[in-house]
Amino acid sequence: EYNGGMGSNGLTAARHDVLSKYYAEKYPESFDPRLPDEVVYTGNQRLTNEVSIGNQKVTVGKLILSPTRTYLPVLQEILRDYRKKIHGLIHVTGGAQTKVLKFVKDVHIVKDNLFELPPLFRLIQENSQTPWREMYQVFNMGHRMEIYVPGRYADGIMAIAAQYGIEARIIGRVKKATGEKVTVKGPYGKFEYTE
Repeated sequence: EYNGGMGSNGLTAARHDVLSKYYAEKYPESFDPRLPDEVVYTGNQRLTNEVSIGNQKVTVGKLILSPTRTYLPVLQEILRDYRKKIHGLIHVTGGAQTKVLKFVKDVHIVKDNLFELPPLFRLIQENSQTPWREMYQVFNMGHRMEIYVPGRYADGIMAIAAQYGIEARIIGRVKKATGEKVTVKGPYGKFEYTE
């Protein structure tokens, strides 16, 4: 069954960016009344609208409310086999693709081989008109877990992920630098972030 890729912590932002004012009017208890009107249900979608994904149609509600995937089983096995080789694990939630900046010193992290953007995040961007640069700072963009490890261990880790049906890939590299920087490069542009 298709999963939209949204983590549960992104639900509030996603629903306000995608869903229409209809929900503010019908369910005024679903948001903080102190919020400015311009940030409350700003999209043009209804939960029942359908979006084409490949050769299937999925409702907007299902995209937004897909269950959050847990990585515990795969991480237990990866940690069992590679714990001493891992330099960092980042659960790409608050802070999205820039979250890693909070945990590094004097490195430049280049992410230039991210997964294809799931339709949910394109829907969010189209409805909210959020600049792509900001999208990578706010949303996981369908990329929820990073493992920082010397390249020679990547194939073994990706093989473990595959056993659990989790697609994995090398998404970039870490370079020595003065200061901390993340570069995200993909079909929507090249964006550089610093703390």
